[in-house]
Amino acid sequence: MNRRAMAHTFRSIPMRSILAALAATCTFALAACGGAPSEKPPLEGAAIGGDFTLTGKDGKAVKWSDFAGKYRIVYFGYTFCPDVCPLDMQNIAQGVRLFAKEHPDSSPIVPIFITIDPQRDTAEVVGKYAANFGPNVVGLTGTPDQIADVAKKWAVFYQKRDGAKPDAYLMDHSRASYLMGPNGEAIALLPSEQDGKAVASELAKWVR
Repeated sequence: MNRRAMAHTFRSIPMRSILAALAATCTFALAACGGAPSEKPPLEGAAIGGDFTLTGKDGKAVKWSDFAGKYRIVYFGYTFCPDVCPLDMQNIAQGVRLFAKEHPDSSPIVPIFITIDPQRDTAEVVGKYAANFGPNVVGLTGTPDQIADVAKKWAVFYQKRDGAKPDAYLMDHSRASYLMGPNGEAIALLPSEQDGKAVASELAKWVR
């Protein structure tokens, strides 16, 4: 099936709407230190993220705790997405490479792609898809219940759209790239809808 031949109208949730929804649990204020303002992470204190056990490219279990001590970029999408997901993932991967080049002594960053379409995105499929964006990109899938659980923890909306055939359908889902800290804490949303330079610039604000 030619994926790009499928008619597609992507209904994404704007980043500003996601931030508004999280406002009750986030700290956006600037803290003064010695009279000079010090910016705090936009998602500091947000109830975003949490433990999970999903499946990696080799069919083995991958846990959230496996990434302890590393910065992580978590993105939810699906491999059959004809435009938005590959664009965002390309910008994320490029941003990480640019940041690493400009800050060679910084902590490692692991981009993580989690499918919201486990029906079609098997471990092998999601693994090959993630590899298209770089050897350090991790692709994860799971059972429908596992995906629903992890999506809820990241406040991700998704739903299947009816297609002409059982395996020919599109998915509506929220669009956000979460930067998570070494301890699994939410830090900020990355501008992956822009370009790699914008992602690298945002990473430079928070990654040490």
